[in-house]
Amino acid sequence: MNDFISRFGFHTTPFTCEIGVTEHFTHDIYREPLEQLLAIIDKRMSAALIAPAGTGKTAILRSINHTLPQTRYQVHYIKVTDLSKRDFCREIAVAVGAEPAGTYPSLVRRLQDRFTDAMDIDGTRILLMIDEAHDIRPDVLGLLRILTNFNMDNRLVVSIVLAGQAPLKKMLLHPKLEDVAHRLALCATLRLLSRKESVLYIKHRCRVAGAVDYPFDNSAQEAIYEIGRGNLRATDHLALKALEIAHHQKCDVVDSNHVTEARGMLWV
Repeated sequence: MNDFISRFGFHTTPFTCEIGVTEHFTHDIYREPLEQLLAIIDKRMSAALIAPAGTGKTAILRSINHTLPQTRYQVHYIKVTDLSKRDFCREIAVAVGAEPAGTYPSLVRRLQDRFTDAMDIDGTRILLMIDEAHDIRPDVLGLLRILTNFNMDNRLVVSIVLAGQAPLKKMLLHPKLEDVAHRLALCATLRLLSRKESVLYIKHRCRVAGAVDYPFDNSAQEAIYEIGRGNLRATDHLALKALEIAHHQKCDVVDSNHVTEARGMLWV
């Protein structure tokens, strides 16, 4: 691995998920939804973030957590699986530091008490970032209407950001979840990178990893885009595997043949 890094002039392995928030790829397609979400959170409201898998949803959530001042916010990240209402409440209770035991109604009351205590006693706002929200059962998603209802719906206490793939939007459009959808002040979206943006992204990831010389030729850039179609995760996997193949073949520049060979080794 050290030889792989030194061949291409990196000081760390590029194209992995281990990248700091300050080193994220900055572009309007990410900057705009991030700013929109931060504005909604500042108003103590809730929102949804809808995007295909591998397009940067979790990176946006990390940026929100990084940006919000800890003196004003308690940010809690929850990754959802197929849970019952009670188990979902228990997951939230563990995240926010509430007692996770008891019946479903008592758990709901305990969570609401924890939310109001954070604001009234601690002087902070609680933000729940719920990832993979498209996996929430519709009846469990309806629970969010209860969790955000304070003082007969006359007080904004907790903000929720639901992050998920396209099925989440379809679920929110169902008439039975109309009340939940109406509590979301924003539905932000992410899209796949364009061809030009894909090249800018690859160059950025090489630069933050320390490369002095750019190791991909034009044919490699084209191949990565044609195969990955602007999906960040697919782009990362293809670029990293192509670099490894080029190194194994003692090549100092990655070309389309390396990318094609990488495709055969990956689920892209």
